[in-house]
Amino acid sequence: MLIELSHLIQDRMPVYPGDTETELVQSKYIQHNYYNNHQMTINMHAGTHIDGPMHLIDCTVYLNEFPLETFIGEGCLLDVSEETTINYKEEYEQLIKQKQIVILYTGHSKFFGQSKYFEDYPVLTVEFAELLVRKQVKMIGLDTPSPDKYPFEVHKCLFQNKILITENLTNVEQLLHVKSFEIIALPLHIRADSSIARVIARVK
Repeated sequence: MLIELSHLIQDRMPVYPGDTETELVQSKYIQHNYYNNHQMTINMHAGTHIDGPMHLIDCTVYLNEFPLETFIGEGCLLDVSEETTINYKEEYEQLIKQKQIVILYTGHSKFFGQSKYFEDYPVLTVEFAELLVRKQVKMIGLDTPSPDKYPFEVHKCLFQNKILITENLTNVEQLLHVKSFEIIALPLHIRADSSIARVIARVK
């Protein structure tokens, strides 16, 4: 079974405050041009996307230069839906295995499209991020717009250790009762700091 974890990309979809709006329009019509075509203008942090280290630290490696195996891996789900601050817990030492892709379920994606989504979201602590570093996870996936707020210490901690961040996931609740799953989170093959992405879970 495959589970869609990505938001639909559409015209004027919600974006992080200050980011460029998404424009998706039909540019050609079969009735008049004899074929259909669409044109899109989008910033790489709109909707479901993967943040690469170049986004916030002095790094010369573009996201598409990461090995392909970075974007596919065994998933680990943590239910943190009752927490506004996601901190280290000793139980996570057993739950998170080496080199997994860790997905956090906060339930915050239900506010996508509302101002609250970008203004009042759960955040991770540096202590939690350091656990991910010790576990050498490939990536963390969030159903929120960011793992932290200014000055973005969690972002930087993860990026300095080559851990990628997938933001704005949806439908994560469908993984709550799944025993094991694989995450496939593929960015565009694009020379950029980050990339919009199609993220799915393959239930084993």
